[in-house]
Amino acid sequence: MQLKPGKIETILKNVGNAKVLILGDIMLDEYLLGSVNRISPEAPVPVVEITSSRILLGGSANVAANIKALGDEPILLGTVGEDDAAIKLTQLLKHKGISSDFCMHDTSRQTTIKTRILAHNQQVVRADRENRHELNDDIENKVYKRFLSVVDEIDAVIISDYSKGVVTPSLLEKVINKCKEKKIFIGVDPNESRFSNYRNVSLITPNHHEAGFAYGRRIITEKDLYEVGNGLLKQLSARSILITRGKDGMSLFQTDEEATHIPTFARQVFDVTGAGDTVIATFVSAVCAGANLAEAAIVSNAGAGLIVAEVGTASVTKAQLTRELMRNIKNGNLIKAAVSS
Repeated sequence: MQLKPGKIETILKNVGNAKVLILGDIMLDEYLLGSVNRISPEAPVPVVEITSSRILLGGSANVAANIKALGDEPILLGTVGEDDAAIKLTQLLKHKGISSDFCMHDTSRQTTIKTRILAHNQQVVRADRENRHELNDDIENKVYKRFLSVVDEIDAVIISDYSKGVVTPSLLEKVINKCKEKKIFIGVDPNESRFSNYRNVSLITPNHHEAGFAYGRRIITEKDLYEVGNGLLKQLSARSILITRGKDGMSLFQTDEEATHIPTFARQVFDVTGAGDTVIATFVSAVCAGANLAEAAIVSNAGAGLIVAEVGTASVTKAQLTRELMRNIKNGNLIKAAVSS
């Protein structure tokens, strides 16, 4: 299939009218940037001379930032600690115009911080500060009550599961069941070790490594891809599976539909951090704007191509997305639907 300019304009014109709840692991991404000119005399490791630093929204907070950048209204639901990192997070959210009212304090954990040290735009090491235990019953019930308080106002739900303890099996089951009851689109950016929990959702967006691990078959050939994609659909009773494949683009598998393969739009790749956040945010935003699943996958693929050209987590605006899609149509990039095996 091929997206026509008129359909792109219609979809993107409607983007910005949805309210999307993001449930998941809220994080901060810290970047220490510098250069390497010598090896440490203490150990065979490079010495990075830090020249600058920055802190960005990470995890489900980055998904919310992507939703906001597209013009939709995000509701960020999750937990943070009672620490300096939570204060910084609140300030970053406020700067982005995102409410922190649904970011609930959990005194049993610290706010997750991922610190990446980069030299010459290459990541040298990452250090994580976090607690990964599951929410206790009291906090989980409070999170679910906050979800119920807005469930009649939202157009879609995104589950951003980094396996940090917020998306517990029982909370996930309750949220999915309520979304099914209300006919609310629910998309999941999954953790590879928890696939059995993501049953009956509208969309799951694993990369090819996660999908292969979850199904128990490494994706090497096209035959492997079809077996894994269609197999996960059946196992999870999902409406669709979008497998991201790096330089090979994306493949969308839908119940009772042919598979759709989308070539990559990326012109250059500096950093894949946060690309999955952009994929699910742009996909869900496009669906809320009236796109069918194949059209939404094409839109999200364009968004991912823009994000990997940036260093660190970032977000794509509606204007950027429109220009990128129109550029690819003008250049004759064909979006083809392949027959499922």
